[in-house]
Amino acid sequence: VQLQASGGGLVQTGGSLRLSCAASRFTLDYYSILWFRQAPGKEREGVSCFNSPDGSTYYGESVKGRFTISRNNAKNTVYLQMNSLKPEDTAVYYCAAALACSQSIVDTATAGYWGQGTQVTVSS
Repeated sequence: VQLQASGGGLVQTGGSLRLSCAASRFTLDYYSILWFRQAPGKEREGVSCFNSPDGSTYYGESVKGRFTISRNNAKNTVYLQMNSLKPEDTAVYYCAAALACSQSIVDTATAGYWGQGTQVTVSS
């Protein structure tokens, strides 16, 4: 199982970024994917989860209405569209494989395997 998060960068407050989570050596169709983030000195925070196979989605309270998770089966990739970014969104973002999604999974940031993260920095 290999997961690679990408798409991070530096953006101003109110800007947007789209993160990608690409899988290799396995098909995302059979896995739920959790995005979580971790800022220096802070605990891991669940951001969003895409559930397989039904495609249901879940979001952390702090990102509801601003972030959207989606999956492109043809590209074997899960995306996290982040709009209206705030300085408090600054963190390293990771994507992780999960057996299933639920609001509890997001709220507790319970994750299985994850790969390298991608840095998101939002300037004020």
